[in-house]
Amino acid sequence: MTLQEKLIVAIRDVPDFPKPGILFKDISPIMLDAQLSNEVLENLYLSYRDQNIDAVAGIESRGFLFGYPLAMRLGIPFILIRKQGKLPYKKISHSYDLEYGSAVIEIHNDAVSEGQRILIHDDLLATGGSADAAAELIKKCGGEVVGFNFLVGLSFLKGENKLIKHTENISSLIAF
Repeated sequence: MTLQEKLIVAIRDVPDFPKPGILFKDISPIMLDAQLSNEVLENLYLSYRDQNIDAVAGIESRGFLFGYPLAMRLGIPFILIRKQGKLPYKKISHSYDLEYGSAVIEIHNDAVSEGQRILIHDDLLATGGSADAAAELIKKCGGEVVGFNFLVGLSFLKGENKLIKHTENISSLIAF
């Protein structure tokens, strides 16, 4: 069975979460399978080891699950991108619009160096709002977004359209 086939089997559909009409793609069953988790990490490592990336940035909180191990495996720093009020040190903020309202994400002001080449990782690409906001935050800090990686892409929502302005290097391990 291919990695993509294993992921299709492992990812759980949860209807009406977080609100009615949404079919949530739950990646937590992947974490229960150490062998599958290692296959995911190995696939990510092989995909990015030769791409001259200086750091991996993970979007809170599921972007930390594979983003941090990937950064460790690549031997590069991991950057936390968190919701407002979660980081303890001096920070830079970026606000963005959601379907209903707005949100703010933050990064420590010393997390990104000028010109640093950053891969942004998250568990899921839906409309692209969070990933686009993360890219804008990286740029505010002087970094360069060299790619986006997601475990799951919901292609019917066309989130790539929001991200293409940052880079064409956008990938998902599995698409629905």
